[in-house]
Amino acid sequence: MRVVAGDVTDGVSVEHAATGQDAAISAAADLSAPPHDFFTTSARALTTGLKNAGVRRLVMVGLASIMPGASGAPLMDEPGYPNEYRSFYLGHAAGLDELRTSDLDWAYVAPAGDFDHDGTRTGRYRIAEHGDQASRISYADFAIALLDEIETPRCHRAAVSVREA
Repeated sequence: MRVVAGDVTDGVSVEHAATGQDAAISAAADLSAPPHDFFTTSARALTTGLKNAGVRRLVMVGLASIMPGASGAPLMDEPGYPNEYRSFYLGHAAGLDELRTSDLDWAYVAPAGDFDHDGTRTGRYRIAEHGDQASRISYADFAIALLDEIETPRCHRAAVSVREA
């Protein structure tokens, strides 16, 4: 694994950073930019830059808020869900919509609910299609799930959530 710096909103920068790589993980966010603009622009730059670099696999770190809950509606639309960052959630959703228009082999991977800030690594997790407000996962186990999606892809052109096993 190689960590590189670049401008995720610039396709040429992404291409230069990704050249020679097999896959990419993006966990980028810019809290100073309008969320819709940032996430759509970065998704376009990633798909263009990775394609030009010959990289076919992208794993994008996502948000539980836009994952469907038990009712099938996004978690952010369920009663009691905190919505003070709704524009950020909607920006993520717009970025995911951009990914869906690409021909990359992508996976949008979100925690099922939130992170267990005091959690320790268990080495175990499970993939689900739905979010769950009460679900927690440690940062370490979430990172393992991301790396596993690069090493042994199971989710193709899909948005999934990760929860404790």
